[in-house]
Amino acid sequence: MIKRDELDKILNKFNSLEKELTSAVNDKEKYVSISKEYAEIKPLAEQINIYLSLLKEHEDLNAVLDGNDNDLIEIAKSEIGNLKLNLQSSEESLKQLLIPKDPLDQKDVILEIRAGTGGDEAALFANELLRMYQRYAEDQNWKVDYLSVSDSEKGGMKEVIAKISGQSVYSKLKFESGVHRVQRVPETESQGRVHTSAASVVVLPEAEDVDIQIDEKDIRVDVFRSSGAGGQHVNTTDSAVRITHLPSGIVVQQQDEKSQHKNKAKAMLVLKTRLYDHERKKQEDDIADKRKSQIGSGDRSERIRTYNFPQGRVTDHRINLTLYKLEQILNSSGLEEVISNLIIADQGN
Repeated sequence: MIKRDELDKILNKFNSLEKELTSAVNDKEKYVSISKEYAEIKPLAEQINIYLSLLKEHEDLNAVLDGNDNDLIEIAKSEIGNLKLNLQSSEESLKQLLIPKDPLDQKDVILEIRAGTGGDEAALFANELLRMYQRYAEDQNWKVDYLSVSDSEKGGMKEVIAKISGQSVYSKLKFESGVHRVQRVPETESQGRVHTSAASVVVLPEAEDVDIQIDEKDIRVDVFRSSGAGGQHVNTTDSAVRITHLPSGIVVQQQDEKSQHKNKAKAMLVLKTRLYDHERKKQEDDIADKRKSQIGSGDRSERIRTYNFPQGRVTDHRINLTLYKLEQILNSSGLEEVISNLIIADQGN
């Protein structure tokens, strides 16, 4: 049985946020902050109310069974079986919602996609993955801001770095990190042979100032003239910025903006996020043998998913999930099914 006082605390918190939300309508920053917390707790509060309502109904029926009214007792006997099943189901749902979440789940993310083996085909596939995540972000009402885009010839993309912000972004996208493999017949293939190409995806929880501090003496900033194909996202200017974090050797480069100041700000955001992830990985390695989940090791070099065009299927190798919905997944409408299965598999471990 779930402790009643814990449930009451959650409901009190929810009711308090509801009142604060009403009074903060004229303070945009405060309203956004409270709205986020309110949206996070709302599903739990609703499930608690359903559970408590069923619990009260169960107590009332038991009181009838202990009474002397034979007609009411018969009615209670006929109803209590179904009620017990509903109460048990409600309690299980509530327990799932009460499972501690990954503290990073609410964070915005830095998404990095890079073309891997496969030349032009890999670059085209990287571009398709970007479109898939763009559409998924639109479906989730998330915002996508491009930090760096390097286009390739023939409509492909060598690399993109983007910030995706909104509600629970990391909780949905954190399992997308890894090598995505595509199998299809390229347009230039005259003999109809299937080629295999790959692109790597990295999803990092965005670092905030409270998460990581960078000492100025630990970085070297170089300014240079931007060059190379960058498509519509890149301007050829004298304000490109490269930041090297000396202790870790991490290098970040930005050249999308005309302003050196803006390029440096973007580079610092990416650097902080990569350092934050670096530190987080070190901590996880210290606990290394904690649990081996179905989701896999999280190693970004491992192949996580295959998109097979001839068969119209997508296979996620970590949970042995195969869906013959390749087109829907690349259009994002089917991606939610893949992500939901990954989340469920992770919760079950």
